Amino acid sequence: MTPRYDRAARLAGVTRHPASTSLMPRPGASAAVFRGPQVLLVERAKAPFAGKWSLPGGDIEPGESAREAARRELAEETGIDAELVGLADVAEVIIRDGGKLVAHHVIAVFYGRWLSGEARAGSDAAAVRWVPLEELGALALTEGTQAIIERAAAELESQA
Repeated sequence: MTPRYDRAARLAGVTRHPASTSLMPRPGASAAVFRGPQVLLVERAKAPFAGKWSLPGGDIEPGESAREAARRELAEETGIDAELVGLADVAEVIIRDGGKLVAHHVIAVFYGRWLSGEARAGSDAAAVRWVPLEELGALALTEGTQAIIERAAAELESQA
């Protein structure tokens, strides 16, 4: 029997467990990368978060560690390499359409320092920029992003 996928789940890139009709959470990784008093953000180009600013990140590939995935996604989306020194949080993104579960992502959010590269939009990023921490409130951020960035900045500062 072939698993059935509804249109919204297919568009969100969500898979179903082969033996089930329930949506399975997808593991992801992202990174809060700091260069001095600025954090690197990407503007999402694809639904459901098109036009929103968030941390660079994406799905963890089979056989890849969460930290490796965060560094890979960082390079693919922004052209930046970073030293990821710690785990800031584990965030959940749960998307519903009219009460129906469409997607569920569990994201390991790392934090660290810029090492090299010039920021450029790649892969599914519409834009990328270094943002001073005091300007975060002026941007349309994905839910929970500002709190994670502030926590990551405090952790990084405590290690300096």
